[in-house]
Amino acid sequence: MLTDVLVPHNRWDLLAPYPVPRPRVTVVVCHYDQPGALTRMWPALRAQTLAPVEVVVADDGSPTPPAVPAALPSGGCPVRVVRQADLGFRAAAARNAGARDALGEVLVFLDADVVPEPGFVESLTRRVALCPDVLAVGHRRHADLAGLPPGTDPSTAPRLPEPAWLRDGYTGSRDLLDADGRSFRFVISAVMACRTSLFTDLDGFDERFVGYGGEDWDLAYRAWNAGAVLVHEPDAVAWHDGPDWAGRESDHRGRDLEAMRVAALVPEPHTRGAALPGAVPDVLVDLGAPGTGVDPVATARTVHSVLRQSHRDLVVRVDARCDAVDELYAGVVRHDPWTPDQLRRARARVTVHRPIAPDVVARMLDALVTRDLDTVRAVTGDGSVAAVATSTRAAGRSRRWSGWPPGSVGRAAFGHTDLTVDAAGDAGDLAGWFARRP
Repeated sequence: MLTDVLVPHNRWDLLAPYPVPRPRVTVVVCHYDQPGALTRMWPALRAQTLAPVEVVVADDGSPTPPAVPAALPSGGCPVRVVRQADLGFRAAAARNAGARDALGEVLVFLDADVVPEPGFVESLTRRVALCPDVLAVGHRRHADLAGLPPGTDPSTAPRLPEPAWLRDGYTGSRDLLDADGRSFRFVISAVMACRTSLFTDLDGFDERFVGYGGEDWDLAYRAWNAGAVLVHEPDAVAWHDGPDWAGRESDHRGRDLEAMRVAALVPEPHTRGAALPGAVPDVLVDLGAPGTGVDPVATARTVHSVLRQSHRDLVVRVDARCDAVDELYAGVVRHDPWTPDQLRRARARVTVHRPIAPDVVARMLDALVTRDLDTVRAVTGDGSVAAVATSTRAAGRSRRWSGWPPGSVGRAAFGHTDLTVDAAGDAGDLAGWFARRP
C-alpha cells in the first residue's frame, strides 16, 4: 500500500502530517564473494520491524555462487539469487538485475558488507511510501565487524570514524531538505531506497559504470534532474564493515578515475570543471519552433549569439536544413534529434527565438537552478520573448504525474519567472555582426 503526495521543490518535510503506509519492499543485496557477510545479513533482515516481501542477492560474478537460504530464518520472506558473469566490478549491472522483476513496490538497496539495525527498512522507506518522487539514503556507520557472530548487535563492534564529508553534507543541508544540484554526492547506494516506479523511470543504474564507484552519484544526479525529492533518513542505520573507501589514502588513482567517469556523464559545472558539451551537454538549445523554415541570415545571427554565450557547456540544434547554415556551422550545430541520454542529463532546454545577449543563458540557468523553477522566459524591454528555458528537473516530475492537467505540476511544484534582458540587436550587415565581440 502506498500514498501519493505531491510536494513542491524538495519539501519532504511537508509529508509529516500524513499517516505512513507499510509498503511491500524488495531488498536487493549487492554481493561479490562475501559469504561471511551474508551470514550476518540474514538475521539482521529477519529482525526488521518492516519485513520485506523478498530478498534478492545480486551477485556480481563471484567465483563460487553464494549459498543462500530459501527464506530468511524463522519463517521469513523468500531469498533468491540473480548472477552475472565476472566481467569486472559491475555493481550497476548487478543491482539492475536484482531490481528486475522485483515483487516489491519499493526497492531497498544494501551492500552485502553492511548490517542493518532492526528499524532500518521501516525508517528508510517511510517517506518513499508517501511520495513517489522520493529517493532516500540511510545513515551508514562504520565498524570492524570481523568476527561478529550472526545476530549480534552491530553497534557493539569496534567503531570506526564516519566520513566527515558525508556527515557535514547531511548536517549542512538539514538531511537534504536544502538539497541542490550538487547534493547527489550525498546519496550512496549501499543504503538507498526508492519506489520501483521511480527506479524504472530513471532506467536504473547506468551500466557504463565499470569499476568501483560513481554509479550511485550518477543515479542520484539523474534522479534529481528528473524531479526526485532527496531525503536523508538518519534513523535508518546500517553498519558497514570497515572504513569508508574515500578515506583510504592509498587509492588516489581510483578516486581520480571515478571523478573522470562521473564528469563525463554529469554536466553539473562543479562536477565537470570545464565545458565538455560534445556528448552530454549541460544545456540543449533549439532554435525557434521545430519544423519551420530557415532564413539563413536570421539563423546565423541567432546561432552566433548562442555560441557567444558565457555559459559554454551547450549545443545548438537547428531542426530544418539550409545549405548556407550547414556549411557555416558544419560540426558545430546539430540537426539530429537529441538522444535520450542527452535529454535526461542536460539540466535545461532553451528555445531561442531571436539573437540574445552573451549572458542570457547563464542568467536563465542560474534562475532555474538556484530557485528550482520550471520555466524562465527572457523578455526584452519591448515585451518580446527572446528565449525560454525549461528545467529538465521540473519536466521529469511532471512526466511522472501525468494524470494532472498539462503544466499544472510545473506551476504547483516549481513555478516560473521572467527575466528582463537586453536586446541583442540584429541591424547591420552580417559581416559586421560577425565582427562583434561578446
